[in-house]
Amino acid sequence: MTLERPRMPGGEGSDPAAAPLSDDDLQALEQLKQAHRALRAELAKVIVGQDEVIEQLLIAIFAQGHCLLEGVPGLAKTLMVSTLAQSLKLGFKRVQFTPDLMPSDITGTEVIQENKSSGERSFKFLSGPIFSNIVLADEVNRTPPKTQAALLEAMQERQVTIGGVRHALPSPFFVLATQNPIEQEGTYTLPEAQQDRFMFKVFVKYPSYDEEYAIAQSTTSEFTPNVSEVLSGEEILRLQRLVRRVPAAPHVIHYALRLVRATRVNEGDTPAFINESVSWGAGPRGMQYLLLGGKARAMLEGRNFVSCDDIKAVAHPVLRHRVITNFNAESQGITPDHVIDRLLQEIPARRPDDDVAPALQRAFG
Repeated sequence: MTLERPRMPGGEGSDPAAAPLSDDDLQALEQLKQAHRALRAELAKVIVGQDEVIEQLLIAIFAQGHCLLEGVPGLAKTLMVSTLAQSLKLGFKRVQFTPDLMPSDITGTEVIQENKSSGERSFKFLSGPIFSNIVLADEVNRTPPKTQAALLEAMQERQVTIGGVRHALPSPFFVLATQNPIEQEGTYTLPEAQQDRFMFKVFVKYPSYDEEYAIAQSTTSEFTPNVSEVLSGEEILRLQRLVRRVPAAPHVIHYALRLVRATRVNEGDTPAFINESVSWGAGPRGMQYLLLGGKARAMLEGRNFVSCDDIKAVAHPVLRHRVITNFNAESQGITPDHVIDRLLQEIPARRPDDDVAPALQRAFG
């Protein structure tokens, strides 16, 4: 099949100075677009509705990010993750987090092994469930902080250290964690430092009436859907690298920066309502995930450039767990999502000097 090089329209999203993708990259872009449609079709065999949640999960996977899913019990969060792993030809492990779970139950441990012929004893490492491509940390807020912290090194460094020895995790590697927002007894709130390791915080909401009717019809019958495998691990790694090569125009980077910096209290041009409602804002990792999420979303739609609309589309899942509201906001029912909504309304998508990098602005300003 002969592909035409996607054209970048003038105005928002165009970047004439960006290096074009190669023909091989364009072939991979078309593969990703087709794989995206196929993945949605396979997931729809099992999961009814939840289109926005599935879209955000796919964006995070191709952007090499982790996801925290929050929703009440019974919304098929676990089923969604396991079905996604099945359609991606990836190894899948589920860990049910409980108050008595120890870090070694996740990462693995060293045991003494005796050689029966020589009688010599040596340590042997037995890997835990973290050594898989997709790890579902089910009800991650039900285990104490000591065990929650066992995920930190794995999520950030893609490795675990046992007995001073580093063990690399398989690639690709994703942690998809779930938590119940309504039951607080016997739970341990995730520290902000660990929440920041998650690219997205995704809210899983109730289905609509029609969707719930379809759920009732399909899940109470003998019908068992057959989910086909769409992408292999090697293909996912190649597409992840392609996402990072997607060019971002200077004005798109400026827009992502303005959104993130506007969440920080008493920082230069911070809007007045931020100083009144927010305790802490997003750090640089928030800006990185805004851009990576925008790139992955653009590629899933078959585009080889990022627009400000892509940044807006991922702003809520990227920023909602990085914006900490204060007591004043909570007493008025103002949530991080409300803060992000207002920022998206007030922060301009483009300014006259956004097409120039900051260093050039200082040199020729």
